[in-house]
Amino acid sequence: MTDEANAADGDESASDAAPANKPRFSKRMIIIGAAILVLLLVGGGAALMLGGGSEPPAAAEADAHAETAADPSGEEAAASYVDVPPLIVNLRSADGASRFLMLRFMLVATNPEVAVGVEKQLPLVIDAYQPFLRELRPEDLAGSAAVFRIKEEMLVRATTALGPGKVKDVLIQDLIQQ
Repeated sequence: MTDEANAADGDESASDAAPANKPRFSKRMIIIGAAILVLLLVGGGAALMLGGGSEPPAAAEADAHAETAADPSGEEAAASYVDVPPLIVNLRSADGASRFLMLRFMLVATNPEVAVGVEKQLPLVIDAYQPFLRELRPEDLAGSAAVFRIKEEMLVRATTALGPGKVKDVLIQDLIQQ
């Protein structure tokens, strides 16, 4: 019986040893590791997409240098800003009361050579702005997003009047409603 008892004890010790010889990585650990790997890959891909990794750094630096070559301080050349005479238009109001809008702004040309052409074609730009500005209502000028919407619409109209690639921004200096 002792042999049987030892055999029985040996079977219990063998069954105790079996879990100790199991691989250390369970299915749960493999799934967690795979999930972490997927998150890292997705995060890296998102960083590349949002970081603008499509243009090589040397080309981006060359573009930045070309824009600021005229001014060593790193600012754009003053010649690329086109000052537009102030516009005063009457606003459309529901109650028929006289409302006016005075607008002073500048156009930012893509480069100084284009700025000269923009200055020559300024009457076309002003003509494109007049109908848009006259159709504005006092309610359209309320809120913090109003200036952004007006700038975007003015940029679209300048691009339509002058052609694409000539004006890259509209800088509003004064926007006074009376």
